[in-house]
Amino acid sequence: MILAGDLGGTKCNLGLFTQDGDKLELIASQRYATREYAQQPFENILNDFKARAAKLTGAALDGNLSAAGFGGAGAVVNGVLHGTFVPWQLNARNLAAGLGIERVLLINDVEAAAFSLPHLAAGDVLTLSAGAPQEPGTKALIAAGTGLGEAILFWSGRQYFAIPTEGGEADFAPSSEQEIELLRVLRKKSPRVSAEEILSGSGFRAIHEFLAPSVRHASFQMPARDAAEEITQQALAASCPACVDTLNFWTAAYASEAGNLALRTLAFGGVYIGGGIAPKILPKLRQASFFQRFADKGRFSPILARIPLHVVLNENAPLWGAAYEAAAQAETGIPLPLNHH
Repeated sequence: MILAGDLGGTKCNLGLFTQDGDKLELIASQRYATREYAQQPFENILNDFKARAAKLTGAALDGNLSAAGFGGAGAVVNGVLHGTFVPWQLNARNLAAGLGIERVLLINDVEAAAFSLPHLAAGDVLTLSAGAPQEPGTKALIAAGTGLGEAILFWSGRQYFAIPTEGGEADFAPSSEQEIELLRVLRKKSPRVSAEEILSGSGFRAIHEFLAPSVRHASFQMPARDAAEEITQQALAASCPACVDTLNFWTAAYASEAGNLALRTLAFGGVYIGGGIAPKILPKLRQASFFQRFADKGRFSPILARIPLHVVLNENAPLWGAAYEAAAQAETGIPLPLNHH
């Protein structure tokens, strides 16, 4: 059996998989609210999941695991996760010792999601623009949720490798006069504004307060990222004009950053939009204006218009990616060549 985890600032998903050849099957899973366990050791979540999985499968995890992999929000350096929003500093060696296996794969969560791309079912992906894909070609993943993550799936000539980045921490690049003005406002609070500060869950509230400072919502009494759900729901229901304007602003800026990622990586194999926000705002992403803003890159616009643009609908993509890569590395000791589309 293979244990996998997707560890983020909002939720932690754990899953147990069985393997049949090169295919995995999810046999048990559980979602945990990160904030409820923030003051506890991560082992408490693991122990709870072990008990739940044993009841579901009739088999204890201890002694039956062949591999384990975790994707976490943050940077992994020398086998240690330095979490951006995850409250625990996780160590791959310590996790392996606790699970009784030789080693544990510990990687960035968006890197884990990138590893999932070749394994997703057709129903897990929505194509916004088919483009003219180059196969095998570099693929890029941008994922907005609690934070903003970006990763690259690079074709080496023989196999795909997922490359993590901290692209969300790069400077926000405004593309309109209104975005320039927002940047000016935010720089009064902080001299540097990252893309993540705007293109993540907390960005909705920052944009809303910029566009309509006199309009307040109940969620504004909570942490900034908690306002995203209320703002997007009211925007899609057209029940709050300020929320409509906020969602329009956010999605336009998000499309522009996705286009920037396409330029930086020359992702002729496609750009994939992942993360927890995208499936919740699909009506906006489906609009022609989203792809138009993605491809609006001056003399490179005709090139970007040929790059496929997709939305990853399966929010468990990082879980699957971590599981597949953990299984591959446990078998071979090196990353598995991924089958390209």
